[in-house]
Amino acid sequence: MTPLLARILPFCLYMAFIAVPEIGMRSGLFEISADTGASLYPLKIALVGLSLLLLRKWYNEMRLADLKRAGHTALSVGLGAVIFILWINLDQPFATTGAPQGFDPNIFGDMRLPMIAARLFGAAVIVPIMEELFWRSFLTRYLVNKDFTAVRHGTFTVFTFVSTSILFGLEHHLWLAGILAGAAYNFLYMRTGSIMQCTLSHGVTNFLLGIYVIATGQWLFW
Repeated sequence: MTPLLARILPFCLYMAFIAVPEIGMRSGLFEISADTGASLYPLKIALVGLSLLLLRKWYNEMRLADLKRAGHTALSVGLGAVIFILWINLDQPFATTGAPQGFDPNIFGDMRLPMIAARLFGAAVIVPIMEELFWRSFLTRYLVNKDFTAVRHGTFTVFTFVSTSILFGLEHHLWLAGILAGAAYNFLYMRTGSIMQCTLSHGVTNFLLGIYVIATGQWLFW
């Protein structure tokens, strides 16, 4: 195992659950229904979470002590809330790609509450850790120097800032909101030099979005 693989593998595992059904459908080899895909979400989160747990010794940048810096932590929480507000207000046709399947837990009947819990935990905890390790800790530094561990955390060039913001946005259905979120997390990383602060901010955004979805039934945001 290397520092590079430790940050790429959990992300690739997560994306495989999205890419494999899409490849199967487009190739005509097999098709996984939206309901089946949704039912696999707890498995996806469990496997990604397990990979992060097993590889945790490689993530020395995930320092809880960083959260003791009150000013940085307040900025992270506030920025996460602002991104949430932008996210739910940028669901316009020009700012989206494709038709989102969403995640409606009502299809699971008696398992509705466990599925909601799995989705909220995955979105607010596992996804922020996995994505921040990939996008900020790995890719933004790798684009500066292939020996990315030698690059100081929070280091950017204009190219790395813009390119990773765009790529992060294109990973999401709401691409414009995603690009703005990517830029915001990049700014936070540049300002604090802390992956833990970026993870906190990302987690706040996703947690607030999850509570909003549950409260309003706007399942397409999930």
